[in-house]
Amino acid sequence: MSKSAPIIAELGRPETPEETAARKAEFSKKYRASQNFRNLIAALLITLVVVAVIIFGVPRGERASETEIDVAAIAQDVESTMDRPALVPELDDFWRVNAAELQSGATVVWNITVAPAAEDERGFIRIAQAFDDDSSWAPQLLGGTAATDTTRIGGLEWDVYALRSDADDNVSYAIGTQAGDDYVLLYGSRSADSTAELAESLIPQINAIAEAS
Repeated sequence: MSKSAPIIAELGRPETPEETAARKAEFSKKYRASQNFRNLIAALLITLVVVAVIIFGVPRGERASETEIDVAAIAQDVESTMDRPALVPELDDFWRVNAAELQSGATVVWNITVAPAAEDERGFIRIAQAFDDDSSWAPQLLGGTAATDTTRIGGLEWDVYALRSDADDNVSYAIGTQAGDDYVLLYGSRSADSTAELAESLIPQINAIAEAS
């Protein structure tokens, strides 16, 4: 004796084979959709874990600091090459050195470029020691501008160069003085007062260079 089909409460009668097949198909569809949603959530969680490992787990080095230029060491090589003293600015924390090199040419020049260390300060000054030359050399760097005045700084007389507002290389002010056989020129875009302060810090070395000549 065959078992009769169960009565479905919603229908009030046994469901037909077609209704049974449709009900099972709908259940399978909902189950697959549920599984797909769970899989999606699991994939997102795995992705978040991987990203977190990359961000927090991978070691990262600190930002590399700017390479410090050893002016004293370079100056020693300059002195060895030129067989005479070379300027070595004794700078306080206000300044940083951007460049230091011996430049060849008709006149050999020991050139040091300094700029304020603070980001809110602007401008630069180049300290140039021209070996075996005098004030006639300076206009070559200053667009042909010759000295128009003099001033005294640290007991020494300095030539003052009044530069055009449209001068090349943003150079707006320059002063220079003779140091024995050499000529020392400070030129750049800092103010006259700032340039004079730097010049005054060089006085002992300029005097030593003059005495060694």
